[in-house]
Amino acid sequence: MKAEEFDPIIQAALREDMPDGDITSENIIPSDSRSEAVFLSREEGIMAGIEVAKRVFEIIDPRVSFEMNCRDGQPFRKGTVLAKVQGTSVSLLKGERTALNFLQRLSGIATTTRQFVEALVGTKTKILDTRKTTPGMRILEKYAVRMGGGQNHRLNLSEMVMIKDNHLLLVASIKEAVQMAREKVNPGIKIEVEVTNLAQAQEAVSAGADMIMLDNMPLAKMKTVVDWVQGRVPVEVSGNVRLEEVRSIASLGVDFISVGSLTHSYKSLDIALEFMRG
Repeated sequence: MKAEEFDPIIQAALREDMPDGDITSENIIPSDSRSEAVFLSREEGIMAGIEVAKRVFEIIDPRVSFEMNCRDGQPFRKGTVLAKVQGTSVSLLKGERTALNFLQRLSGIATTTRQFVEALVGTKTKILDTRKTTPGMRILEKYAVRMGGGQNHRLNLSEMVMIKDNHLLLVASIKEAVQMAREKVNPGIKIEVEVTNLAQAQEAVSAGADMIMLDNMPLAKMKTVVDWVQGRVPVEVSGNVRLEEVRSIASLGVDFISVGSLTHSYKSLDIALEFMRG
């Protein structure tokens, strides 16, 4: 994914931070002053957003030099110099907070995702994200999930059919919901059904669902469904899944585990932009 694809998000962030410029830096720092600064990690993690941080400075001032020492998707240790920037002091000060906001948050998502992915090493189960993202930031947050080794579920409501409990309150049955969706959506669009028990799973598979989601089920109940499905369709598990339980869930033979906390309850990483003294 090219950094330019994120320009609308970056530009909105810069407008938010500088609606009328940086009245501190512009009024007390000489316009010809030049500086060098480094992005320094204060804890270990997985990189995501370094290209976005670079793009922040390119938009502010194309003359800023940005040298990356760590690429997206790569691990880094505490104390690592992740990148170096050089340019006018005012340009670096203008981009500092916006660049860090992206870098800290996206790296936090990638790092959290990697923890879940590593917990499943040796199993067939893949980690998925959800639509529980920051409004306006979804494309970036889902990118960060990929950098952590996870996979993206649907990007938006237009990408696939997912029939959930609230839909089923308004439709006669799972069978009817699947049939109506199949008749009306474009060929090739997948249909997934959220189920809470074996009977619903059986109805969804019989109706022709491409995938089922086991929502908030205890392990024993999940096992009953997975044993019955026997690979007929992919099985996803969802519902406040914690890191300490993903291995047990994966051991049942499920295909996917979706984790909302990847993008709504992650911890931003501690990364600083430190100016070098002349």
